[in-house]
Amino acid sequence: MRLKVGIPRSLFYYRFAPFWESFFPALGAEVVISDRTNKRILDDGVKSCVDEACLPIKLFYGHVLNLADKADYILVPRFTSISRNEYICPEFGGLPDMIRHTLKGIPKIIDTEINMRRSDKGGLRAAIETGAILGADRRTTLKAYRFAVEQMKNSRVSSIPWQISLKSENRPEGEICIKGENCPQSEICSKGENRPRNMSCSKSENRPRDDKCSKSEKRPQNCRSAKRPCIGVIGHPYNVYDRYISMDLLGKLEKYGVAIRTVEMVDEDAINYQASKLPKPMFWNYGRLAYGAALHMAEAGEVDGFICISSFGCGIDSFVHDLIERAVRKKFGIPLINMTIDEHSGEAGFDTRLEAFVDMLQWRNQDENYVSASG
Repeated sequence: MRLKVGIPRSLFYYRFAPFWESFFPALGAEVVISDRTNKRILDDGVKSCVDEACLPIKLFYGHVLNLADKADYILVPRFTSISRNEYICPEFGGLPDMIRHTLKGIPKIIDTEINMRRSDKGGLRAAIETGAILGADRRTTLKAYRFAVEQMKNSRVSSIPWQISLKSENRPEGEICIKGENCPQSEICSKGENRPRNMSCSKSENRPRDDKCSKSEKRPQNCRSAKRPCIGVIGHPYNVYDRYISMDLLGKLEKYGVAIRTVEMVDEDAINYQASKLPKPMFWNYGRLAYGAALHMAEAGEVDGFICISSFGCGIDSFVHDLIERAVRKKFGIPLINMTIDEHSGEAGFDTRLEAFVDMLQWRNQDENYVSASG
């Protein structure tokens, strides 16, 4: 009987799922994914976790409990860094110890440290250690690692992981699709796919006449007013793409007739170029990605507004999103709204703010040219 490795559908699952779901089967283990986030999973996490933790950490507890009787091991890696000279949230580093000393009766934890601050080889070392925990020899682990890396590359948009939902899953209406899949006309599409006529396109793609254009391209007359608004959604992948805790933000924007751009849709070279303009290198991996993506969208004229979605009490979000807001409003005059979520967030108030922001963008596109300079 094969070992079962449980993977919580939370936190960095939304970036590394293609790797994990290829790596463990290649080692001979069966992968078990926790259920999609629901009220019970969230309530279980909130009851089990310390009050001071942010919503994604509490939710992770709930997903671990959801796997308690389904797996022999649960993957709770000790994340320190996933990029050179950058760090991630320190709570990720302490998460294995928090889980181990708080939750009782759960399976063994795979708590391998992932630290790539000094070298990309940190990922390989973590893979070898994980393989040893599961009883795999070094040669088998290396082969599985190379295979998983290749699968990761195949699931990327540009150079950033893109595995919002997997091919084997049924995708609810409005959910984002992976590169290479057939996308319904109403869904968001990744770079290189067939794109509906009114979706926002990158500079290198063929652009319909009524679509949004970057500053460097020839803009048709009344380009902004002729198309539906496009909004850049900035946030951690585990906040943006979890339909439950984000209150189906992306799905609602689609229903409102809004085109969407996320951090994962921006090429990492463009992100790094914009981030290099900062006075000093960004300390956080997410900070570089979010700031660079937002500034690229604004400078290229790809969006009409920004939504920054963040967890209450997240120090990284409070710093990075404020930095983005200052830069975007000062340099480009693009509207931006901050949406904060936690376990007490009410959907009615969330929807009211979201709808008002979309209405404002639509009115601005339609009537801005007819408003006098005096206001």
